[in-house]
Amino acid sequence: MNQHKSALTMNHVRVERGSFCLNDINLDIKEKEIFAILGKTGSGKSVLLETAAGFHIPVNGSVRLKGQLVQTLPIQYRKIGYLYQDYCLFPHMTARANIGFGLRMRRQHPDLIKRQVENIAVRFEIDHLLDQKPGTLSGGEQQRVALARALITQPSLLLLDEPFSALDPVTKADMHDMLLHIRDQFNCAILFVTHNFEEAEHLADRIGILTQGHLSGIVDPLQLYTADWEPEAKAFLGI
Repeated sequence: MNQHKSALTMNHVRVERGSFCLNDINLDIKEKEIFAILGKTGSGKSVLLETAAGFHIPVNGSVRLKGQLVQTLPIQYRKIGYLYQDYCLFPHMTARANIGFGLRMRRQHPDLIKRQVENIAVRFEIDHLLDQKPGTLSGGEQQRVALARALITQPSLLLLDEPFSALDPVTKADMHDMLLHIRDQFNCAILFVTHNFEEAEHLADRIGILTQGHLSGIVDPLQLYTADWEPEAKAFLGI
């Protein structure tokens, strides 16, 4: 794995959301690293992603992006791309308008936005779909639009919430390949959460397992089934 600087660090992070608690989370994700968080439904995977993005303020510990406390950075300067499980595309907007949304929020010139949207659409092979609305697109096409929207602002960290769960096997395989290209082409670290073991093994440089808001450990993918896990993580893995 590369020896780059940290893209995201979480030190002893505790976040309380109603009766649920993320407790004592320690993560150090390097630049250009692909990191997977495995866990079953309700383990806190989405809360962890939202905390990394700065949406929840920890009651203890710190979340830093390239060394800076996330909550001290205005959202437009956090350099984070976020892909929700259901993509969260604006249904009333065309693909073109969806992709360019972040640039419009940064008040970039319309001509520049048009060029950037068309360039990234070519890279994601969706340039022929730019004038269509999300409701007319397939799941895979919607995901490409959402990824283009997340990446057009050149984030240093891309957060993906169960990114492949709704896709058919062929589309899923294509998107797996695309994720590896994204890391290289956009020079960003990628943190994704999933409950799919094979997906994590295939894509990630390192894997963490989350059980009831607690990070049970972090391993190399080759050690997923041989590491000395806590009982709950072993049960989740079926060991």
